Amino acid sequence: MKDFDLKTALAEHRAAVDAVAKMEPQLRQAATMIRDAFAAGQRLFVCGNGGSAADAQHFAAELTGRFEKERRGYPAAALTTDTSALTSIGNDYGFDHIFARQLQALARGGDLLVAISTSGNSPNIVKAVEQARVLGVRTIGLLGRDGGACAERVDLALTVNAARTARIQEAHVLILHLLCEGLDA
Repeated sequence: MKDFDLKTALAEHRAAVDAVAKMEPQLRQAATMIRDAFAAGQRLFVCGNGGSAADAQHFAAELTGRFEKERRGYPAAALTTDTSALTSIGNDYGFDHIFARQLQALARGGDLLVAISTSGNSPNIVKAVEQARVLGVRTIGLLGRDGGACAERVDLALTVNAARTARIQEAHVLILHLLCEGLDA
């Protein structure tokens, strides 16, 4: 495996983690937004595509189950899990609407959306954020690179400025775990 440059990959990973460390005020703000929504009886929705869809499901599972500390389950749902909704909405309205349509049906003002996109430009994520705004749903973007179109549309952007998608996704999982740790505290 002479083409595999482990030292460079690890250096990029460390740089992404260092970028997360510089987001401390925004991470605290995100944890507070989530805590306050749950305290007010609101729900949290999460969406993303591909690896970010898996991260959305992972985060929702940590919230409805538990992270490390025993506590009540929090009302969180990944909009990526209902294949019947995804395929019927995709078929009838187009793939760009798979998350926005679910939000329109399920969310109410005061709820919270965590939108995950390594580019910040996925049309279905952008539409979900726009639908959330119409509904009075607050938004946190877990974004990459320069944040893309979502950066200016979300209430709070947590943007990992890294070039490689893998490094952005690694940092996103760290951010999600830090948010869970903050909620446990």
